[in-house]
Amino acid sequence: MDERYDVIIIGCGPAGITAGIFCARYGLKTLIIEKGMPGGKLNLISEIDNYPGFPEISGQELSNRMLEHLKKFNVDITYPDEVVDLKIGNDIKKVITRSGKEYETYAIIITTGAEKKKAKIKGEDKFLGRGVSYCATCDGFFFKNKNVAVIGNKQEAAKEALFLSNIASKVYIIPNGSIEMPSSDMEKLIKLENVEIIENSYLEEILGENVVKGIKIRVGNETRVIQVNGVFIALGSVPIVDVFKKSGIRVDEKGCIVVDSKQRTNVQGIFAAGDCTCRGFQVIVACGDAAVAAMEANLYVKKVKRKTI
Repeated sequence: MDERYDVIIIGCGPAGITAGIFCARYGLKTLIIEKGMPGGKLNLISEIDNYPGFPEISGQELSNRMLEHLKKFNVDITYPDEVVDLKIGNDIKKVITRSGKEYETYAIIITTGAEKKKAKIKGEDKFLGRGVSYCATCDGFFFKNKNVAVIGNKQEAAKEALFLSNIASKVYIIPNGSIEMPSSDMEKLIKLENVEIIENSYLEEILGENVVKGIKIRVGNETRVIQVNGVFIALGSVPIVDVFKKSGIRVDEKGCIVVDSKQRTNVQGIFAAGDCTCRGFQVIVACGDAAVAAMEANLYVKKVKRKTI
């Protein structure tokens, strides 16, 4: 017989951890399934300065604190394992993982987050791992005292550039659009002598032979070549939702899971929170929405159990 849980949470980033804490406090038998490592991409963020109570904290430290909090409750966590299919019944749902395990549950909370968006330009795939990266915290060390470029125009790109400014000799920022970085980050970047923001510039090609040697950019009507050893792409994220779309869960034209004000999807008993819903792409937003999802899941589970047990 498949093991049955009251709630299964898919994803163990900040949203999944928050949902787990709330579900456990409600006395629900809870399982969290994580594809990678608990904490998710929070582990890869070098600095967070907008999470209440922590004026400045690394993503790794905040992740550790959240996980320590979760460990105080009776929540089962399994990782690394990936959900590959859902079978949705009226009251009982089945979650199937890549490892071959099957679990039954009354409710599901999806907190799978998002993955890095690609630039989709020539040389990006060719030089992945050979100069092209999507994570400065992960790979910045390899470019100590070298020239690098950061591609992006929002907060993520600013954070990547600020982190790399302490490692690289020179950091070029290629916005690929109008600059929309927070003013606090812009003030820091402008003060750094080894950071150059090339406004109105767009990445056209990543150059090299076996490894990255430079980039070709367009600035207005002109084309320039800049010598760099690393290219960090920070163009935002796209939600991880393929398996859920296949199961009939509604997504919008951007691929974001559609939820109502109570984090309910179009499928009864299935909720979603965090970056997979594309609301804010901020840790605090993910946590807040996950708390709502857990509260609603608790009400749903108790209603179903009264009917079925």
